Amino acid sequence: MPEAYDLIVIGSGPGGYVCAIRAAQLGLKVAVVEKRATHGGTCLNVGCIPSKALLHASHALEEAGHGFAAMGIDAEPRLDLARMLAFKDEGVKGNVDGVAYLLKKNKIEAIHGKATVLGAGRVGVTFPNGDIQRLECRSIVIATGSDVARLPGLDIDEQVIVSSTGALSLPKVPKRLLVIGAGVIGLELGSVWRRLGSEVLVVEFLDRILPGTDADVARTLQRLLMKQGMKFKLSSKVTAVARSPLGNKVAIEPASGDSDGDGMMADADVVLVAVGRVPYTEGLGLEATGVKLDNRRRILVDQHFQTDVPGIYAIGDVIAGPMLAHKAEDEGMAAAEIIAGKAGHVNYDVIPNVIYTAPEVATVGKSEEELKAAGVAYRVGKFPFTANGRAKVNRTTDGFVKILADADTDRILGVHIIADQASEMIAESCVIMEFGGSAEDLARTCHAHPTLTEAVKEAALAVDRRAIHM
Repeated sequence: MPEAYDLIVIGSGPGGYVCAIRAAQLGLKVAVVEKRATHGGTCLNVGCIPSKALLHASHALEEAGHGFAAMGIDAEPRLDLARMLAFKDEGVKGNVDGVAYLLKKNKIEAIHGKATVLGAGRVGVTFPNGDIQRLECRSIVIATGSDVARLPGLDIDEQVIVSSTGALSLPKVPKRLLVIGAGVIGLELGSVWRRLGSEVLVVEFLDRILPGTDADVARTLQRLLMKQGMKFKLSSKVTAVARSPLGNKVAIEPASGDSDGDGMMADADVVLVAVGRVPYTEGLGLEATGVKLDNRRRILVDQHFQTDVPGIYAIGDVIAGPMLAHKAEDEGMAAAEIIAGKAGHVNYDVIPNVIYTAPEVATVGKSEEELKAAGVAYRVGKFPFTANGRAKVNRTTDGFVKILADADTDRILGVHIIADQASEMIAESCVIMEFGGSAEDLARTCHAHPTLTEAVKEAALAVDRRAIHM
């Protein structure tokens, strides 16, 4: 007799496990089906968490080798890559074990196997040994996340041509790393291996890095990354990788396809394909159930995260919107509350985005380009970290805070920060935007001194042309 649950969540990444925990808190009997041996999805296993560990460790190495002397500290650091990778793996284990503990604490049944949606209220699970079990439930939430996007003709072998997964575990530092894609993943992992000793060339199809990010911020970050030693080839595409024991040759051509353009061959020991991610919806049996997908293979849902099939919901990377762990978490919370008969909501206008390079980039709300395209009248307040006391003594003066406010109401429409610890500074802007706050509200909020966040207050003051320290 199949066991009945109130809710079965397919996938235990940030969206899935948060959804399951919230549903259990609300009194539902919940099971989670996870195809990996460990919980946490891409984010905790081969994404957010391990990449941040390597970003932190490589930045520490860079500081020890190039920043300590200016502070009166003599050091001669030496890289032990195996131990750094072990440090990364230890951090991953701590996080995935933590999710397993939380599921157990909340009395959620964790089932390890590959799930198939058999229809409303029915889920099939194929276990690693080949056994199959059928589960029944009132509701299903699909939270299967995303997979790496691939390029035709470039077969990822995780040795010479690698995805973000392979780039987290390279056995040695490549002398030359070629990164395809100047988005978040490409810049973060490219900066890791640059600090560890690689010569890094980033090839981007568009004429700029970080598409979708405020152009002012993107230009500044590119300039700073170039100053650090990274090279960029924009408006270009990789058409082939010729492998050879003597070295790999990468063919790069203009994105326009003009064969008479500025084509070139580049040497690379490793090629990182970082051109984005695609929703993981294959093999779930969705078509047979009547669950509809869009032309990008994303699951179509209504404002309550429900598909066309009553009782089947979807959240996170498998539906439209930014592929961000915290967006999936908020959707998981909201979906669980809706399924439990309560109100659930996600404010998609206030979802922060962070690029964990050095300096970091953190943004929330609209960019200048988006406001101009929409015909919205706005004012700009901008404050550089060269004028921030804490940044000066910390020797972290690269970057600025930019606040965009409605010209008529002064309501904050967007905040863009490029700075050391920008990821931590963006939160107060999210809070004030969630409550519809104005630049004046932020400007009149007392900030501790000396802190980097004083630059946020100064940028808010600058909206009204009254910054104090500039």
